[in-house]
Amino acid sequence: MADIIGIRFREVGKVYYFDPDGEQLNRGDYAIVETSRGIECGEVAMANREIADEAISHPLKKMIRKATPEDLARVRDNKEREKKAFDICAAKIREHNLKMKLINVEYTFDNSKILFYFTADGRVDFRELVKDLAYVFRTRIELRQIGVRDEAKMLGGLGICGRPFCCKTFMGDFQPVSIKMAKEQGMSLNPVKISGTCGRLMCCLKYEQEAYTDLLKHTPKIGALVNTPDGKGTVIDQNLITGVLTVSLQKAPNAAPHTYNVSDVTLIKDGQIKVDKAEIEKLKKLEKN
Repeated sequence: MADIIGIRFREVGKVYYFDPDGEQLNRGDYAIVETSRGIECGEVAMANREIADEAISHPLKKMIRKATPEDLARVRDNKEREKKAFDICAAKIREHNLKMKLINVEYTFDNSKILFYFTADGRVDFRELVKDLAYVFRTRIELRQIGVRDEAKMLGGLGICGRPFCCKTFMGDFQPVSIKMAKEQGMSLNPVKISGTCGRLMCCLKYEQEAYTDLLKHTPKIGALVNTPDGKGTVIDQNLITGVLTVSLQKAPNAAPHTYNVSDVTLIKDGQIKVDKAEIEKLKKLEKN
């Protein structure tokens, strides 16, 4: 068995595992560890826990130390430096007339590197910008182009539901979301209604999909042929949540359709959920990260 701790470097960010090197840490503590970016200070998101050795895919790096008051003071100082670095970089971007939008700045704990995150429609030649920034800050400079989902996660905000962004409050990683999910959940394929503030498909489509997939197994789809207490008919509308079906009866095709509970009908031949190719092509951009 191996003793591990989970450390997060951003609010609601991914949790990485480290060897606590014999120390006991609680959730909410801070620790100094070595990462691919350099020496970092992160928050303990998972206290000491034992797991089987075979569950570890690669050797874990040992924690350097539990963060001291001096370490935490340095983190706060770096936060202030990041604000100044942001203003300086934004001014340099305007000076070089680059078509990019600066989103965030991060100092590594040991100040060995400064990371600048930006968005842009395409590739940007920022070589001269990097030279200018390196001259000003006298340390390693790294510019990272991110997508609009990452931008929303970093900046935060309110979604169309009126609540803070899911990605900012509890989602660690982004999951792929597709137009097919929106169609299966009975949503109108109107970009305004199925996309979030970031302009991409709403993340909630993904974590609600499992429930809808299960409901679709027991609910006749639109176009399905069913047997009702009043005879055979075709499903012309459905409500997956309430289990109510709207059926056009074969014996009275011109009459007003009837409504039935899914438990009151028997499926003869199920329908299919189809997404028009033109619709997919039109909304393809919404699926991108």
